[in-house]
Amino acid sequence: MRFAKPPFGRLLLVALAASSLAARAPDQTPADLYGPLFEAVQSQRIFPDGKTFVDAVPRMPVDRIMADYAASPPTDATALKAFVEARFVIPGDTPAPDTPPVPQGLVMKAHIAALWPILTRPALTPEPGSSALAMPAPYVVPGGRFREIYYWDSYFTMLGLKADGQQPLIESMLENFEALIAAHGHIPNGARTYYLSRSQPPFFALMVGLSNRKDAESRRAQLMALQGEYAFWMKGADCVEATGACDHVVRMPDGALLNRYWDARDTPRDESWAEDVATAREAEGRPAAQVYRDLRSGAESGWDFSSRWFDDPQNLATLHTTEIVPIDLNSLLWTLERTIAAHCRALAERACVRDFDRRAGARKRAMNRYLWSASERRFGDWDRRTGRMTSSVSAAGLYPLFTGWASRDQAGATARQAEAVLIAPGGLRATALNTGQQWDAPNGWAPLQWVAISGLDDYRHRATAQTIATRWLGTVDCVYRETGKMLEKYDVEEQRPGGGGEYPLQDGFGWTNGVTRALLDRYPNALSEAAPMAP
Repeated sequence: MRFAKPPFGRLLLVALAASSLAARAPDQTPADLYGPLFEAVQSQRIFPDGKTFVDAVPRMPVDRIMADYAASPPTDATALKAFVEARFVIPGDTPAPDTPPVPQGLVMKAHIAALWPILTRPALTPEPGSSALAMPAPYVVPGGRFREIYYWDSYFTMLGLKADGQQPLIESMLENFEALIAAHGHIPNGARTYYLSRSQPPFFALMVGLSNRKDAESRRAQLMALQGEYAFWMKGADCVEATGACDHVVRMPDGALLNRYWDARDTPRDESWAEDVATAREAEGRPAAQVYRDLRSGAESGWDFSSRWFDDPQNLATLHTTEIVPIDLNSLLWTLERTIAAHCRALAERACVRDFDRRAGARKRAMNRYLWSASERRFGDWDRRTGRMTSSVSAAGLYPLFTGWASRDQAGATARQAEAVLIAPGGLRATALNTGQQWDAPNGWAPLQWVAISGLDDYRHRATAQTIATRWLGTVDCVYRETGKMLEKYDVEEQRPGGGGEYPLQDGFGWTNGVTRALLDRYPNALSEAAPMAP
C-alpha cells in the first residue's frame, strides 16, 4: 500500500500527542497487571458490574498492591472488597464534571442540547496504572458505565453534535481518533487498554466526512489516518492461505479477499470476565480459547450479542463470529477504500487512486457474489464453514444501501424485506428473532435506525424511511416523557425501554442523542405524526 507523505503543522502535533500516548498507555490490561487478584475480584463478583474494577485507578504502584496481595490474601469476598477499596479509586468515587444538572421539563430537543456538556470530557492524561488511554482533545462519552470514548458510537453522536452546531467538538474527537491510530495502529473498541486487542465497525471514514477541514494539510493528515486504519483491517492479507483466514482477512472460494471481525486475544474479556468464563463452560466440545475469541470478536462487531453469530439462535455458547463474513463490516470497508481514493484524488496521488479504486471494485464484486442472495432477494452474512449465506435476517442487510454500493433492484428488494420483517410499531428491529440477546428483536438501536433511514432515503424509498423515522422518534419521545431519560436501546415492539444484555440498561446516551437530534431536523413534523401505540 502506498502511504501519503507526512505533512507538517497539525499532523506534527498529532504525532507528538501520539508519542505521548504510546509512552503513557502500555498494552497491559488489568488482567495482565493483577493476575490472581483480578481473577479473584471478577470471579467473586465483589462489584455487580465486571467493568467497575477494570476502570478503577490504583492508589499505589502495581508491584506494591500485588506484594500486599501475596503476603495476605483476603479470605472472603468482604475482605477482598475491603482490600480493593483501600488500594483503588473505584469509579463513582470521583465527582462528576462541574456542569449544572439538566433542567426538568424540557422538550426532547432541548434536553439533548443540555446533555452535551454533561457527556463531554476534557483532554485526558491518565493516572499511573489506569486502564484509560490518553486523549489529546475533548471528547463525548456515551454515558452511564461507558466512561470513555467509543469508536462506532462516536459517529452517531457526531451527527447530533453537527445538528446542534458543535463543530469544534467534532473536530477534537477526530483529532483523538487520529492520535489513537498513530499510537496504536487502529482505533480500539473504546479508549481503554483492555479494548486494544480489537476495534469496532470502521466508521472513521464517515466521521471524516463530517469534518470542515478540507485544506491540503488536513486532508493529508486524514489520509494518513485512513490508510493506517485500512492497514489494520487488511494486515491478515499477508498471511491468509488459499482458502483460509488470517486476522481480519478471509480468502473467499474464488480467491477474493473480504473481512471478518476478529480479536487478537483468546482470553475472557477483562470487562466481562465472569460472563465469558460461564459461557465457555456451556460450550460443550469447543476449546475455551475459541469461545473467548468469538465472544471478543462479537464485541468488536458492536452486536454483542446477536443471533447473527449463533448456530443455535437461543444459545450464546454456539456463537462462531470469526467464521462469519459480515455484510456491515465489508460495506464499511468499501466506504473506507472509496474515501482513501477520494482523498488521494484531491491530493493528486494518482497511483493511490488507481490502487484503491481497484480494491473497492474488487470488494464490491465479491460482496455481490457472496453477500447477496439472488434467490432469496436479500443481503446477509456468509458462513465460511457452510460456504453459503446464513439464515439470519437483520438490519445489517441495509448497510449496502447506507454505503451506496447496492443496485436499485437490490435496494428495492431490501426495502420490501424491511417492511415485511424488520419494521415494528416503534421502529426497526435489530433482527427478526426474539432470543433474549440485546441485539435481537424486540430491541431497536439508534445506529441501525440511522443506517436504514439514510440508506432507504438515498435510494428513494422515502416513505419506508419516513415510517421508520416517525415510529422511532415516537418511541424515544414516549419513553423520554415517561422517564426523563434518553436510553441506550428500546423495545420497538412495545415502545418501552429495551432489555437483554450483560449489564443494566444505560441512560445518557450518546448515540441515541445524536441520531434523535439529527432525525428531528430531517423530519421536523415526525413527533406530531407519530401515533401512540394502543394500550
